[in-house]
Amino acid sequence: MKFGYCERCLDHDTGPRHPESPDRLRAIRQALAEKHSVEYAVADPIDIERVLAVHDETYVDEFEEFCQDGGGDWDADTVASEDTWDAALTSAGIAEWAATAALDGADGRDTPFALGRPPGHHAVEDDAMGFCFFNNASVAAQSVIDRGLVDRVAIFDWDVHHGNGIQDICYDNEDIFYVSIHEDGLYPATGSIDETGAGEAEGTTMNIPFPPGTTQSGYLAALSAVIGPAFEAFDPGLILVSAGFDAHEHDPISRMRVSTEGYGLLAQQIRALSEDIGAGLGFVLEGGYGLDTLSSSVGMVHEVFDGYEPAPDDGEVSDTATDVLDRVRAQGFAGVTE
Repeated sequence: MKFGYCERCLDHDTGPRHPESPDRLRAIRQALAEKHSVEYAVADPIDIERVLAVHDETYVDEFEEFCQDGGGDWDADTVASEDTWDAALTSAGIAEWAATAALDGADGRDTPFALGRPPGHHAVEDDAMGFCFFNNASVAAQSVIDRGLVDRVAIFDWDVHHGNGIQDICYDNEDIFYVSIHEDGLYPATGSIDETGAGEAEGTTMNIPFPPGTTQSGYLAALSAVIGPAFEAFDPGLILVSAGFDAHEHDPISRMRVSTEGYGLLAQQIRALSEDIGAGLGFVLEGGYGLDTLSSSVGMVHEVFDGYEPAPDDGEVSDTATDVLDRVRAQGFAGVTE
């Protein structure tokens, strides 16, 4: 893979003991240093007009002023420093780079992966939350649409938390199909199965709230049974993966049971799906707070695109996960049969 990265993202200072720390990127870089064929691209900060295409101008101005005044606690979880403004613009810029590179034909071993922070999928149109300030994946998706590079984008969010911000921003946008697999009841307690989009965008939001303890078997079944058919019917020119790794079985803040090898299988399956429908494919880093599990999982995704074949999954889909998928099918998404 080719990774977008910039040292400026390390300057976002969340203070001691905050789970979303610069050490996340350092750990990933250290792990990737042990791999073969790792390349990096340095992306520029995003044009503020691209941010304003999805975020409220008053909020953006308040965030900039907050950082200029030295930052602090935006809310109980979300922390900014003086340098967070530039880091957030850079993180969004790296996501935009990944989307653009994918549409320019970067694939295979050159498949783009945006390694930026702060993450983005909780940031709503007019507020920061959940460690996130700019909604990187949404900004990138809207940017390539507005620039005429693609007509439709699909976002697949496998972070353990529901990406309420992506849903908030894209809920009435018929050009973006958002799918989230998340742990039911976990922060921010959004993402119900019956939330499927609004107006002309009805049927372009899909939520799969799996119960705690779901393994990669459930995730893989979701991809083959509901996500793949829905994406094929939507026919996007680009798939962006909001790639959080906090559903890992050893992540400290979740109860899901995806293994490192399981992330390799997910990457393998989403790559096959993108090839089948002729869509570009890019990854945007979201969560993941155990440094070892985060770095090993990103490394696994890289290795899959470098030719590694993960071990086949021999687990069974739990009855509770199967019930969730049956309820998703019943929502009547185009291409998805009951």
